Amino acid sequence: MRFVLSLVAGSGDTLDDSAVELAAAEAARAGATASAPAWLADGRACDISFEGDGTAVAARVRTALADRPIDVNALPEAGRRKRLLVADMESTIIENEMLDELADFVGARAHVADITRRAMNGELDFAAAVRERVALLKGLPEAALVKAMTRVRIAPGAQALVATMRAHGAHAALVSGGFTWFTGRIKEQLGFDSHQANELIVLGKHIMGRVREPILGREAKEAALRSLAAERGLTPADAIAVGDGANDLPMLKAAGLGVAYRAKPAVAAAATVRVDHGDLTTLLYLQGYRDSEIVVRA
Repeated sequence: MRFVLSLVAGSGDTLDDSAVELAAAEAARAGATASAPAWLADGRACDISFEGDGTAVAARVRTALADRPIDVNALPEAGRRKRLLVADMESTIIENEMLDELADFVGARAHVADITRRAMNGELDFAAAVRERVALLKGLPEAALVKAMTRVRIAPGAQALVATMRAHGAHAALVSGGFTWFTGRIKEQLGFDSHQANELIVLGKHIMGRVREPILGREAKEAALRSLAAERGLTPADAIAVGDGANDLPMLKAAGLGVAYRAKPAVAAAATVRVDHGDLTTLLYLQGYRDSEIVVRA
């Protein structure tokens, strides 16, 4: 089976010939028969096509380049470009965790952030963690949602990822364990085609401290990916999914290309493909896009 060894430099670093040559040499030592390198972006992204054991090659090259901020992944050469993007929102498409931001308004940010961290690392039940954190927001004015939205930081490369995939015919879906109040606005801002998330109950212009059941968690995320694919006559193999938390793992494993993006330790350890250093345009390079094909949405 033919694979592609994808090498992508992280922000602030350059992918040079010496790193590519070292990667090719280590791939050969792992028993791979490699082709000449193909550059997707000068100084940033390079592909090496090879025949061999993808897992063994990726592991060996990652070890060899461990002192460099370079993302190393091996993926099947066939079917690299996906026709469906399913993206987590918080700590993925945006850099924030919105429950943490809201908790800041009731003086509980540190407490809530700790619960968020543990839940995303798979140490706590996700639905129970959502209920516990939302309960602390009871009575908070709806205006806090507007204020929290002003704090949102779009992750580098998110705009280019969505715009490029849509320009090449893919459907882009935001599937989050967060709240529709935020996903709807991020959808419009970045041009996603659709969004799914939990509904935060707001009555009389105040947050009620509850979420409408059932809570969208790990099983629902995987189900959303499968449903989105089926609705478009696709299979999960035609999808690229990206996320950082434990509730994303089933979705990542179901997708043809599941990417753990700057993920929590337990998630990174379980993922086959991961991005630890680069921004979200790395997901385009993983699919074989060249710089000349990347669209930046105005």
